[in-house]
Amino acid sequence: MKPRLLGVAGPSCSGKTELARWLSRQTGAHILNLDHYYKDLAHLPLEVRARTNFDEPASVDSLQIFADAGLLAAGHSIRAPLYDFATHARASGDEIIQPGSLVILEGLFALYWPELRALLDFKLYVDAPDEVCLERRLKRDVIERGRTPESVHWQFEETVKPMAHLHILPTRAHADLVLSGLDPIDDSGAKALALLGA
Repeated sequence: MKPRLLGVAGPSCSGKTELARWLSRQTGAHILNLDHYYKDLAHLPLEVRARTNFDEPASVDSLQIFADAGLLAAGHSIRAPLYDFATHARASGDEIIQPGSLVILEGLFALYWPELRALLDFKLYVDAPDEVCLERRLKRDVIERGRTPESVHWQFEETVKPMAHLHILPTRAHADLVLSGLDPIDDSGAKALALLGA
């Protein structure tokens, strides 16, 4: 049976990851985190890495994403990269992703490239207002990624928000279903499952 691929896109901290994890628990699908395909910046000083624009498509290895997504769509397992968001560098090792009947590709640019969209059977977009995304990002980045509130605010205003409006928000036009990241996860998840026919 050919695996089905589901893309879940949306701005940073809109609720993509929470929805992907909810769907994974309900369906048993594996998640391919596209954010782990950021290009390795280990060769640069940490202060330079910290000021890199991670919110433009060129910051990720799109060719590797296309190749891995193609393998998954054909029913093959892959070794997906791991990324350390605290150091802005690739982490050692990898994650084996088995295709199964459904694979969830989750990340900012999941609906951005035509080459990737062509491989997707279903496309979801999770939306949330800028102020909500910033509030969530503050909590996540300070607690999980060791950032200061000042650095989070700076990054959000300098790159995250403008790049989302330039690159991410327009991709909602490609979605089969647009969900609000403010709705209860069970409600959004139920709508997504209905799209999947599950």
